[in-house]
Amino acid sequence: MQAPRQAQEKRKTAETDIQLELLVDGSGKSEIDTGIAFFDHMLTLFARHGLFDLKVKVKGDIEVDFHHSVEDTGIVLGQCFRRALGNKEGITRYGFWLLPMDETLAEVAIDLSSRPFLSYHAPAQVEAIGGRFSFQLVEEFLRAFSSSLQATLHVEIRRGRDAHHMAEAIFKGLARALDVAVRRDPRVQGIPSTKEVL
Repeated sequence: MQAPRQAQEKRKTAETDIQLELLVDGSGKSEIDTGIAFFDHMLTLFARHGLFDLKVKVKGDIEVDFHHSVEDTGIVLGQCFRRALGNKEGITRYGFWLLPMDETLAEVAIDLSSRPFLSYHAPAQVEAIGGRFSFQLVEEFLRAFSSSLQATLHVEIRRGRDAHHMAEAIFKGLARALDVAVRRDPRVQGIPSTKEVL
């Protein structure tokens, strides 16, 4: 029986205090408390649709702005996935998902390459979700996550108008694409790279 792929991380700065626990091969259970209701919703559905067990506790300077809490959570979540996956032996490595949500269609592709890169294409000048959560924070989360995980990540809204739908489709699409990429494949011998290291 293979060891569970799990990790815990803590990060404390003058702006945020974050504790996070991750079980990669979970069932989608989550306990999320970031102090930002919409972000809690996004992380909850990320866990559910990726079948990751996730606990997140964030104390941030949300009275100033949501930016620090969202970005730093992306950093810590990426660190947890990176630690839990270890040397990435036996994984699929690549994941892709095309996710519809009403009028929105989001495309997400990921390569657990150890080369951090984000390509992000979504409508500009989108109104804040619920009047408070800036849609631009989705990109900031993705940039922090892909950089910390050291993954190549491409995200594109092919069609979309509603900010809530676009954000939700991105988080769900990321969860499903990542679930594919982290899966163990018995046909993969060693590291899934001709370099024999990732």
